[in-house]
Amino acid sequence: MLSRLVLAIGLLAVPAVLAQALPELGEPAQSALTPLQERLIGQSIMKEARRDPGFYDDPEVTDYITGVGNRLSAHSGDARQRFNFFLMNDPQINAFALPGGHIGIHTGLIAAAQSESEMAGVMGHEIAHVTQRHIARMVSNEQLSQWVSIASLAIAILASRANSQLAQAAAVTGPALTMQRQLNYSRDFEREADRLGLQMLEKAGFDPNGMAAFFERLQRATRLADVGAPAFLRTHPINYERISDMQGRSSQLPYRQVTDSIEFHLMRAKLKAELEPAHESVAYFQGLLAEKRYLSEAGARYGLADALLRERNIPAARKAFADLNAVLKQHPAVDFLGCRIRLAGGDADALVCFRQALRRHPHYRALAYDFAEALLQNRQPAEALAVVEPRLASGSRDFRLYQFQSRAYAMLNKRLAHHRAQAEAYLLLGSTGAAVEQLQLGLKAGDGDYYQLSAAEARMRELRRLDAEERKDAGRKAPKP
Repeated sequence: MLSRLVLAIGLLAVPAVLAQALPELGEPAQSALTPLQERLIGQSIMKEARRDPGFYDDPEVTDYITGVGNRLSAHSGDARQRFNFFLMNDPQINAFALPGGHIGIHTGLIAAAQSESEMAGVMGHEIAHVTQRHIARMVSNEQLSQWVSIASLAIAILASRANSQLAQAAAVTGPALTMQRQLNYSRDFEREADRLGLQMLEKAGFDPNGMAAFFERLQRATRLADVGAPAFLRTHPINYERISDMQGRSSQLPYRQVTDSIEFHLMRAKLKAELEPAHESVAYFQGLLAEKRYLSEAGARYGLADALLRERNIPAARKAFADLNAVLKQHPAVDFLGCRIRLAGGDADALVCFRQALRRHPHYRALAYDFAEALLQNRQPAEALAVVEPRLASGSRDFRLYQFQSRAYAMLNKRLAHHRAQAEAYLLLGSTGAAVEQLQLGLKAGDGDYYQLSAAEARMRELRRLDAEERKDAGRKAPKP
């Protein structure tokens, strides 16, 4: 998880790995971080976060939360701000915003939300922290002079946002605790995020009561259970005055009955099925269905079929999927699950299943990924290329597609193309030096025509310049603690 990442980095001394990735802020002559500096901080944190074991890189759930986030941010009032929504596999109920528009959602938040509007309310709150540039506005001249580099500021932001346990661990160090406290959102900023998040929620067509209802339920559950506050309540302290304010504002809006999307129920069930012990998930969904205690029958049946697949009980998974298909047909997530079950069961028509499903749902990333993987496993690289290359040609900057392309070219013994595709994958993962090395290997391979070689040489010159610029920035001496 991010907490382990930052603890490993250390809070007193700026680590070499992060310091080398970040330029200095320069003279602290301005009153706040610039948008460029925010973007650099966010990019650098995300580069490290993607390497963390807790980074949950599931295309289905990520695309779902991205869809909800984009629906909200379309009403944020800042059309220029771009957002990146990502998942952390963490049972704590939390979400956090990073500079540059990166918003992390804990899987525990999705599991705890009883409605899509509750989850969207938290996301809208975090979007507002970004659009109002709350972190940038908290960094004053004095703080810039104390921290000097983006590296130390990035560490402080992670310490104050990612995990409450991290903040407790950081408390043993005076400078780190000072940074963490300075980056706590003020009451005014929290109220502003509440107000703007509520507006986004209403304009995007969600239930505006969802935000206050969720926060109130967290407060009540914490008090009645006599347990530590959920992570969100610790990183975003919420009192009853704020909850009353949200309730008052939402009560003034026209009543709207909002139905949760089926995607909310399916993705919520998927997290339960795939992130908890398989036998426990099977028992959980069987209990829901037996007692009819589910929020969505389709969601419960989807979760049971997915959990049985994970348990490798293929006959039972087939039966559960047939029951699911009786209540929900030709949904991309359902079709994808059906193809996964056929593939795991060794069905002869598994590839046909993927091919037909992808034809029905051409933009569903998870289908494209697993179909390409299945084709490569079955030694069909040409068809795998036919799956991934149109997506790359349309402008997709997806490192996984380049990895599939690289593997397919390797099977076809096209060495220059193999190394060039791998170079693009490394570049998107933030490893410019490794990308240059791949292009060098490709040019030495001895295959490729004149045009392919010329294009590879031009790309290598471009990446060498980029690598030199990054090394120049990394060569700047990081400040001593």
